Amino acid sequence: MCGIAGFLNLDGPPPNREILDAMCSRITHRGPDGYGTFLDAHAALGHRRLSIIDLAGGAQPIGNEDGSLQVVFNGEIYNYLELREQLVGKGHKFTTQSDTEVLLHLYEEIGERMPEWLNGMFAFAIWDARRQELFLARDRFGKKPLYYSESVRGFSFAFASELKALMAMPGFRCQVHEPSIADFLCTGYVGEPDSIIGGVKKLLPGHSLLVRRGGLRTRRYWQIHPGHDPSLDFDQSVGELRELASEAVRCRLIADVRLGGFLSGGVDSSGVVAMMAVNSPEQVKTFSEGFTNKVFDELEFARLVSARYRTEHYEHVVTPAVEEMLDPLVDHFDEPFGDSSTIAMLYLCRMARQYVTVALSGDGADEVFAGYDRYARGLLLHQAGTALPGALRRSVFRLGARLYPELDRFPRPFRAKTMLDALWRDPCDAYFSLVSSFRDDSLEAILAPELRERLGGYSPREQFRDHFRGLERLPLLDQFQLVDLKTYLPGDILVKVDRASMAYSLEARAPWLDYRLAEFSFRLPPSFRLNRGVGKWIFKEMLRPHLPEQILTRRKKGFAVPLSGWFRSNLRPVFEGTVLQPEMAQYLNLAEVRRLYNQHQSGWYNHGRKLWKLLMLACWHQRYVRGYSPEVITEMRAASVR
Repeated sequence: MCGIAGFLNLDGPPPNREILDAMCSRITHRGPDGYGTFLDAHAALGHRRLSIIDLAGGAQPIGNEDGSLQVVFNGEIYNYLELREQLVGKGHKFTTQSDTEVLLHLYEEIGERMPEWLNGMFAFAIWDARRQELFLARDRFGKKPLYYSESVRGFSFAFASELKALMAMPGFRCQVHEPSIADFLCTGYVGEPDSIIGGVKKLLPGHSLLVRRGGLRTRRYWQIHPGHDPSLDFDQSVGELRELASEAVRCRLIADVRLGGFLSGGVDSSGVVAMMAVNSPEQVKTFSEGFTNKVFDELEFARLVSARYRTEHYEHVVTPAVEEMLDPLVDHFDEPFGDSSTIAMLYLCRMARQYVTVALSGDGADEVFAGYDRYARGLLLHQAGTALPGALRRSVFRLGARLYPELDRFPRPFRAKTMLDALWRDPCDAYFSLVSSFRDDSLEAILAPELRERLGGYSPREQFRDHFRGLERLPLLDQFQLVDLKTYLPGDILVKVDRASMAYSLEARAPWLDYRLAEFSFRLPPSFRLNRGVGKWIFKEMLRPHLPEQILTRRKKGFAVPLSGWFRSNLRPVFEGTVLQPEMAQYLNLAEVRRLYNQHQSGWYNHGRKLWKLLMLACWHQRYVRGYSPEVITEMRAASVR
């Protein structure tokens, strides 16, 4: 796990080492154990190393035998030993024991198709000096980030693990990509391939990129092809899944440093810990974050699993202090990021890093095995909506959605506005309504009128609809999951885990995102995944011999923080000192912002999720557009509320 950065000057002067040093200094947290560079007449490659495998010999960049190929790599290749053996059999000679060197020789052997052979999480760049080509690739799900740009003045091409490294380049323009503002306010993240900065893109998951004179060429090397076999036997499938799951965990235990597992008390992380205990000869280390507010605390369930497998268990109980984590959150995420559970994730990673360098997580099981409540809700709404004729459904439920008040402070049965909005729409539109905050009329109301005019009718809903195109013939559950795998997973979940863990130089591995598990899951009938409203059906059955019944049957609980109360207490001065300021009028309709804020303060409404997105946008603007340091930002907040 590391950080990479670099650039090309294909038709200009030789690369400047000071520029590369400045880029890599911005991502030292991703690799505090070492720094290496390669420069020639056209290419500059930089690498910050977090040592995990081959501690003595795995320094990067690494070159092939004659030095014509050079690689910088972020991630882990879990099948590198098998690949290495095959390559040695073909005559390749290795000088290290690292997985990085396997990438070079595999590229020599099969060229651009080489990512298809990799099982791992990765983002890497290979410079071919003979052909004067740069080859980049990103893993199938997008666990590891990779930004790139052709728009930095004076450079042919630039890339980096994090946006802040590109910002260190002379000639970089921090020009906001305004459609991404609308996307962020809807979903809480800026999804691939766009970034918050115009001219900067993210390489799509499962894609590679070839850079040469004359331009770029992208190639999709992997995607899931659902193909359900109705004759499959459920019990036999459970057994096959158990073998695949065990192997997915086992291969992620390879490390030359201390390793442990996150343990929240939910099914997903508990399943990982159970499989770790089965596959590891050593006592497993586990880490749980507890909260003084028992509404959010899950320690009692984590202790059940820890006791069963006699793990070396560490707990940390906190009262989440948003002021403590707000600046690290803004500094490490580079783009506006609206998932408030990141605060809890930052606490967990900070605690785990005191004891280990690598931690396994339960991320990905919900997307791969249909664990989110919204899947069942989306199917139920579709069935209910189609029970009425189309014209009647659109007129009745559309009118109901417009007239129904926003009773956010009441129990869920009374919060029907989103449900009514979803009932009159087609499935993909309905799903967008379920996963978004600001949308349609509320998005139009919150955006500054001038920004709305410049967007010229740009619609995040229409962009989201594009992800469903080509999936119409698949079962609806497959459609929901596949869209989440392209949007929510790489845009939110994996960004949260990568940035929070890397903030503390901790490597996080996600066994349930082994691509073989995903391919297996989408061969199963949908009823094996979601059965009678219960998600992850086969996944839970696979884990039944390994976990207490209380874990398997408990209601899913998010990694939540008390947003609603924060905005009525310790976040009030922060919000007023950042969001309710004249400079934010370039993005937001401040009159509408004040209306939402005042409604929230009254206690009759809960706009916590919306207010958090507005706060993250304002904090990002201050830090990256205005370029204020955290110290200056703190002073500005204090002065604005005196």
